[in-house]
Amino acid sequence: MDLSIIIVNYNTRHITAACIESIYACTTGIRFEVILVDNASTDDSKEHFSRDGRISYIYNHENIGFGRANNLGLAVARGRNILFLNPDTLLLNNAAAILSMYLDSHDKVAVVGGNLYGRDMQPMLSFRRQRPSIGWEVANMMNHLPEKILLPRRWYFNFTSRPIRVGYITGADLMARRADVKAVGGFSEDFFMYYEDTDLCQSLLRLRPHIISHPEARIQHLEGGSFEEAHINRRRILLSEQGRHTYYKRNHSRRYHRLANDIYLTSLTLHSLCYRLLRRRTQYRASLLRRLIVRHLQLSLRN
Repeated sequence: MDLSIIIVNYNTRHITAACIESIYACTTGIRFEVILVDNASTDDSKEHFSRDGRISYIYNHENIGFGRANNLGLAVARGRNILFLNPDTLLLNNAAAILSMYLDSHDKVAVVGGNLYGRDMQPMLSFRRQRPSIGWEVANMMNHLPEKILLPRRWYFNFTSRPIRVGYITGADLMARRADVKAVGGFSEDFFMYYEDTDLCQSLLRLRPHIISHPEARIQHLEGGSFEEAHINRRRILLSEQGRHTYYKRNHSRRYHRLANDIYLTSLTLHSLCYRLLRRRTQYRASLLRRLIVRHLQLSLRN
């Protein structure tokens, strides 16, 4: 089998069903399977998907997180390649086959992903040019100005007509070889949610040197392309900061981690001041919350 597509569902029955339909409507020219891992959904997901004979359905009795759930799908996957696909995505063309055939024909490529479009079909974050690092934190403090100057319009989305090398692919549509993913142990189960995709890309680079964004593969991501919410989602912020902390802990020294945190805290302070001046209350409060969480997590680095 050419490809296994693994999707993790948590109380998103309708959009997950639409995602699966888009896969079967758009994917041709390869042999593939769809594996759906359900993280203890309490809507009618279990009743709906357990009756779908096209897919392999795995139901968990608790929410074990994104990475661990994907690993369960990986354990039963038969495809030569694996596409980790978010449930809130819709394939817009034969994206799965485009990515799979590209991976098959490029031995030095560890990971490949396509271009993501939001609800309004505007380009949205599909990759980043670098992985979390001190340079990453400096760029964040400057609102990504260096990337925007050096790579105008190309620091988060592939506007070219050719595949390009990037730092990591977002977990919404991340494809790699099954043998490679198994060789690095799959997703690290140190993460519950956030940064596990970046960490997996980092691990896979030990086997092959390139991560690629392929613009011909087009996928809509119904997250909407907006990273701002009308109200603060405290749990999302906490999980995000825990994921960031875990990534640095796994991939950098303690000293490097502390320095990156110092820069990040400075960035959060500057951003919060800007939000306050601009009277953007939600963003201001979220920035303060992030500072509190980072400072708390940083205490563990001193022990």
